[in-house]
Amino acid sequence: MKIRVTAAGDMLVQRRIPADYKGIDAVKAQIAKGDARYLNLETTIHNGEYAGHAFCGGSFLRAPKTALDDLKMLGFNMTSVVNNHSFDFGEGGLIATKDAIDEAGLVSAGIGRNLHEAAAPNYLDTKAGRVALIATTSVSNAATATVLAGPQSRRIPGRPGINALRVKDHLQVTKEQLDVIREIASQSKVNAQTEIERAEGYHPPLADGVAVLKDVEFFVGEETKYVTHPHPEDMARIEQAIYEAQMQADLIIISIHSHELSGDKKENPSDFLQEFAHRCIDKGAHAVIGHGPHLLRPLEIYKGCPIFYSLGDFVIHNECIPFAPEEMFAKQGLTSDNTMRELFCDRSKNYTRGLMRDRRMLESVVPYFEMEDGKLTYLELMPVELQFEKKVWQSGNPRFSRDHGIIERYTEMSAPFGTEITVDERGFGIVKL
Repeated sequence: MKIRVTAAGDMLVQRRIPADYKGIDAVKAQIAKGDARYLNLETTIHNGEYAGHAFCGGSFLRAPKTALDDLKMLGFNMTSVVNNHSFDFGEGGLIATKDAIDEAGLVSAGIGRNLHEAAAPNYLDTKAGRVALIATTSVSNAATATVLAGPQSRRIPGRPGINALRVKDHLQVTKEQLDVIREIASQSKVNAQTEIERAEGYHPPLADGVAVLKDVEFFVGEETKYVTHPHPEDMARIEQAIYEAQMQADLIIISIHSHELSGDKKENPSDFLQEFAHRCIDKGAHAVIGHGPHLLRPLEIYKGCPIFYSLGDFVIHNECIPFAPEEMFAKQGLTSDNTMRELFCDRSKNYTRGLMRDRRMLESVVPYFEMEDGKLTYLELMPVELQFEKKVWQSGNPRFSRDHGIIERYTEMSAPFGTEITVDERGFGIVKL
């Protein structure tokens, strides 16, 4: 049995997408090849009637229901809606988004009225077979705990929110460095309250070779490095969803939205993300599709299954937000008496910096792949660019591009993962399997 999949990265949509602009037909034809046609919707769907949340994703993203008409016009039938913008407008905005997507007849995953709903697989029935979608987003900032969906108890309803993958992290340091950290903590008394609570039994004792400086844990080791892992509780929940989907579907897709990086380049996927992707496939998933950092990250073929660490942006209208909460103005030292143009001019230093000024953020690929009996048999990559050279209100929509070196750059970054890509006569990337 062969199931065909097309995929794209983030659709950060804030305005209508014309159905007939130059270059759209080739993109739509690529998307249409799939039985399952997936992307990540990075916005909330409502008319602006909800208050902005204290912990938004950076910009407060909101689009009307017509954005879903454009999503379907492009050919997509599956979407994840869990990312760092899911809670930009609180519980009201999140639930309105979920309801709008359900009403539009799209298969979605990652948010819900409680943790069970947010974490559950959802299914697309096609003539070729049944496809499951499980979606999550990484969360590393403790302040964002307010957006996590909560489980139901026998007496209390669950809390609306996202299916989060928290990051368990620590700093590994040498013995000499650990001694210095302990001395700093002792002299500054920065841990005094925590240590009092620890003595009262509210925190477990620290293991040998571990020190804490406020909220950061330090473990002794042979070298100094930042160590990250998927949170065990969240990883177990996602593995359980994969186990459930194995009984219900022929193909399982995992969606992961993650901004975190390793080293000092945005293109480098974090260590916990690589561990997460491998564990998902080890448990029975067939593809992991990443997005989040607004640019391409490497492709890995692991045990005959594709891992796209980030497909970058498919649509980005980041400076076409028509109105925003007071907090977004306040970050720039402005008020809502100022215009959105003034806000974006200030934030971008008169449009000289930011996502829309970095060509990498407006270059991506749209993969088409075929799976037979749970293994990858064919994978091609259409290079797309989002009209970098155009004005703010014109750029951000995808078109086929064979002349920007996108496949060549993708080939270079994927090579350390053992991935070989050649360019065919169309300008598409063909992955060696």
